[in-house]
Amino acid sequence: QVQLVESGGGSVQAGGSLRLSCAGSGYTGSTDWMGWFRQAPGKEREGVASIYSGTRLTYYADSVKGRFTISQDNAKNTVYLQMNSLKPEDTAMYYCAAGSPPDNYALNRDYYNYWGQGTQVTVSS
Repeated sequence: QVQLVESGGGSVQAGGSLRLSCAGSGYTGSTDWMGWFRQAPGKEREGVASIYSGTRLTYYADSVKGRFTISQDNAKNTVYLQMNSLKPEDTAMYYCAAGSPPDNYALNRDYYNYWGQGTQVTVSS
């Protein structure tokens, strides 16, 4: 059973930085991709960034390109999301997920089978 546990959320002012971590266990062949998603109140859960475990291929949502960086440490079974230049619109619950989506759907939540419990990020102006 795949288990994912996020940490690192918190409250920061606009322009600040946070690093989220996702510690995983029980990985199988159906968890080639790791992704970060977020959901703000009243909005749908959206893909933020994803990484392919083999080649380290990454995808980013347009709204975070140049500000967020996803990385993976296989030795620690941990995926990170470094978030810089945070904006109030980045405020959301952030979730880590594992799955095996086709490349073109690497930010599509429907292709991710395993989810963490989420960590809250709040950015004040």
